[in-house]
Amino acid sequence: MSEPSRIDWGAVANAWIDQDPDPNTREELTALVVAGDPDALAERLGATLEFGTAGLRGVVGAGPNRMNQAVVTRVARGLAEHLLDRVPDARALPVVVGHDARLSSPVFAEVVVGVLVAAGLRVRYFQQAVPTPLVAYAAKQLGAVAAVVVTASHNPAEYNGIKVYAENAAQLGAPADAQVARRIAAVGPARAVPRRDALGSGSDPSAEPVPEAFFERYLAELDRVRGGAGGARDLRIVYTPLHGVGARFVERALRRAGYTAVDVVPEQAAPDGRFPTVPRPNPEEPGVLDLAVRRATVLGADLLLANDPDADRLGVCVPRPGGGFVQLTGDQVGLLLADHLLAFASRTPPPLIVSTIVSSSMLERFVGDHGARLERTLTGFKWICNAGLALERQGGGRFIFGYEEALGYAVPIVRDKDGISAAVLFADLAARCRAEGKSVRERLDELFVRYGLWVNRPRSIVRSGRAGLAAITAAMDRLRRDPPTRLGGQRVVGLRDLAEGAATRPPWLGAADLVEFSLQGGGRVLVRPSGTEPKLKIYTELCREVAHGANVAALEDGLGGVADAVSGEVAEHLGLC
Repeated sequence: MSEPSRIDWGAVANAWIDQDPDPNTREELTALVVAGDPDALAERLGATLEFGTAGLRGVVGAGPNRMNQAVVTRVARGLAEHLLDRVPDARALPVVVGHDARLSSPVFAEVVVGVLVAAGLRVRYFQQAVPTPLVAYAAKQLGAVAAVVVTASHNPAEYNGIKVYAENAAQLGAPADAQVARRIAAVGPARAVPRRDALGSGSDPSAEPVPEAFFERYLAELDRVRGGAGGARDLRIVYTPLHGVGARFVERALRRAGYTAVDVVPEQAAPDGRFPTVPRPNPEEPGVLDLAVRRATVLGADLLLANDPDADRLGVCVPRPGGGFVQLTGDQVGLLLADHLLAFASRTPPPLIVSTIVSSSMLERFVGDHGARLERTLTGFKWICNAGLALERQGGGRFIFGYEEALGYAVPIVRDKDGISAAVLFADLAARCRAEGKSVRERLDELFVRYGLWVNRPRSIVRSGRAGLAAITAAMDRLRRDPPTRLGGQRVVGLRDLAEGAATRPPWLGAADLVEFSLQGGGRVLVRPSGTEPKLKIYTELCREVAHGANVAALEDGLGGVADAVSGEVAEHLGLC
């Protein structure tokens, strides 16, 4: 008898139904009970979405292992109890609440506002769907005690999630995330949680809208960051928000910066939580930008910019010398932006760049040339921005830029990744290159000739459901028990397991389920489970020196092929091919 069949899932489902405030998800579970489908019930009821990585995320549906009103209610109540117990002035300072344009987001955001107000907290909420970075910006400007965004960022349409910011307007980190998780686990039945409804009229002083003027404040701060904005503004830019919320904000920001020739991909311009043209609306995914690339090619654009649906990531494509467009990797965009910002940064105090352990090692080579400091963190902007803030307090420099290879970039306007400011800054970089008589790609090649060609090729292996999670866990265990000795024809000369030795490292590089292999010749491979999706991620980074006059694009393609083969070897070693 299978494990799902040994449990009385009907009784478990009925217990959940009894406390679920949403008739739609109650009906969903009831239908599964009537159908006698233990596997479907086990997927929804046999686990609980875990609060971590500054929040939680999952498929929308019924049960504790799905995103629904019951789960959102308990999360909001647990957060409220944490704030009231742990944070001074929790009743005096607001909690900012916003949401993206996913189909369930407005309702979930309304639940969050109602639960927080009923708990005795003040709320400032966005009335319309907005980019995640704008919510984080408002939290900073308002001195909020916390912020909540209902979003699943770049996940497929069936997902939703909750992202939480702490009182410093950066993503909630340790130990507060674990404290909130314990509070959520202790919340009773969702239907018994107090909740105030119909707060959208603005008649309750405990729940007030955030005014549109906050975006003007944001744009004014962005003006001050753009120190290297030299060059003509006659770039033709094609932009896509991938059916998300970015279009009216990014187009306005670009036009204010002087870029008037901005063409928004019409099929993807309006917010649509169904994502009809891109089932996986992640600019990293192959094929997602094909529609935008075709438009950019027809229009003869100079630059293609893309946000994910909540506009906190940025994808970039640039013209290919022989025609068409090529997408830059997250590392390439990060390296170019870091070099651009450092060229104009004050050296007093020394500028500080913060990036993750899986991002390009090339940073170590050129940051020092700018008299700057580089700090590495675990993956995720909760580590990047909190590390930048902590090091600034300790006199470790002035935080000017953070990035991770997964298309996330931040300047100090927002204490999280921000695809709006990144879009404007990259347009400035492209304008500066044009003023110097070169293309963006030529500037990147100059960096490779000077500091070496670095290729970082991430590979994701998706394994969904409880069985998938078990397979990923087993793969990490196997990797530690039986590590490879050779990869890509090179000896493995070092192994670092970040699950160990955390006491000797700074808090932003603490214990993590991540294993790093060093290869003979300077390459490395890192393996970790994703914190937000059912994935195992493999990062293979290789490097080689580049001679003046070399065909850098051809060398990059060749080295990328080797890196892909190495990632394949790792997947095969783990039995996950």
